[in-house]
Amino acid sequence: MEANLKAWIQAARLRTLPLAASCVLTGSAFALKHGGFNSVVFVLILITTFMLQVLSNLANDYGDSQNGADNDLRVGPARAVQSGAISARRMRKAVVVVAVSCLVSGVSLLWTVFRFEQIPYVGILFFILGLIAIAAAIKYTAGKNPYGYSGFGDLSVMIFFGFLGVMGTFYLHCKEFDATLIWPSLTIGALSTAVLNLNNLRDHISDSTTGKRTLVVRIGFSKGKYYHIFLISMALISAVVTVFHLGGKSSLALLVLIIPLTQCVKVARSVNGSDLDSELKKTALSAFLFSLLLFILN
Repeated sequence: MEANLKAWIQAARLRTLPLAASCVLTGSAFALKHGGFNSVVFVLILITTFMLQVLSNLANDYGDSQNGADNDLRVGPARAVQSGAISARRMRKAVVVVAVSCLVSGVSLLWTVFRFEQIPYVGILFFILGLIAIAAAIKYTAGKNPYGYSGFGDLSVMIFFGFLGVMGTFYLHCKEFDATLIWPSLTIGALSTAVLNLNNLRDHISDSTTGKRTLVVRIGFSKGKYYHIFLISMALISAVVTVFHLGGKSSLALLVLIIPLTQCVKVARSVNGSDLDSELKKTALSAFLFSLLLFILN
């Protein structure tokens, strides 16, 4: 029983939750500045976001095992289905259960925000976006023709962790659109995409042998390293503009981004990507700490 529980915890990859929280914290920081922060909405957004992240992790575990991406050439930690700790049938059922839980959590959030609207057009739009987010979490590597195997994972992360995550959070708090949130959306989106890119740099050999055509596999390992430096540069530039708009002591959050900045040197010197596994958590932690500081220093 204890071993089985440990396998499910590992499959859920709870260590990825801080990165998922980054967009929520960032959007909420701007909601605080605008005087529209709602603590109940904040908690519900966090719960829904965490559920979507766990859904993505479980579906990824299942999908990669079914499509052959999890094999002996893979550098990262062994997955639950690949190792036999959890059967494919049980993982598939878990994906369905968590997907339904995401839907329930999302509907509760939208009901809390839009229940007093006479014609909740925006609420309906958010509901549709929520369904798309659930589908995207599953279809990244699971099912037929997963888009993660065609090089579209980076775009998906930029959209859901960046623009929709940050701007959507702000709107659910304040019920208004603010164009300045383009900049923090770029920061969190670029850092989150950088985490994915590090993962793809690390696994580019095993991915290429199994037909998983990530962006790194498509453009090549060398160009993938330049792409990573571009993502970090974009995150840094947009972060400077972000703290300018947020004001106060938020500029102190920029100090955290020294970590991914210095990391670019290691990425540039990497020969095959297998030495980049430890860098994933550093980039994810940088995004989380940056967003957390924006939130608490506001």
